[in-house]
Amino acid sequence: MRSAPPTLIILTIAWLLGLIASGWMPYDRATWWMEVAPALIALPVLWATHRAFPLTMLALVLIGLHGLVLMLGGAYTYARVPIGFEVQDWLGLARNPYDRFGHFMQGFVPAIVLRELLLRLSALRPCWLCAVLVVACCLAVSAAYELVEFGAAMALGQGADEFLGTQGDPWDTQWDMLMCLIGAITALALLTRLHDGQMRGLPSTGAG
Repeated sequence: MRSAPPTLIILTIAWLLGLIASGWMPYDRATWWMEVAPALIALPVLWATHRAFPLTMLALVLIGLHGLVLMLGGAYTYARVPIGFEVQDWLGLARNPYDRFGHFMQGFVPAIVLRELLLRLSALRPCWLCAVLVVACCLAVSAAYELVEFGAAMALGQGADEFLGTQGDPWDTQWDMLMCLIGAITALALLTRLHDGQMRGLPSTGAG
């Protein structure tokens, strides 16, 4: 604990509180487990690698926020998150848009994390090719997640409805991947300079 960066400690505390709050009485317990699973996997990985491969504060903060987004979605299911209904009424939308925000974050956060891994573990340098590769990887992650949802639907039948959260939209899968794409491009456009500055303060690793 003493050698861990403060950001990782804060992330851990926030996630533990978030898991307790969201898992206390979730709308659907099976959906909760599936939604928070990425955070449950990521947390021990972050602690196991924080000495050999410390991440930038930016990457840790974004990972922390993404985990909380997943926990909120897991507590209510994405189609029933209260703040989503507020946004739906405010913008006059036909559906709860919280899952769209979740998939935006699915591109926004991995874009920075994947960029950091590529630049620090390979010979790549910040350039347009790196940006294209990051966006392509984010889309691959999104497509893989859609395949996981497909597998859940096939395995669970009607029990997967809460996890899928399509809300009757036949184009839900395409919208999910589009939001991921927009999120990845937005992250690179807004945060590249900040990210480069933080990475310069970290020790070089691998081929980079």
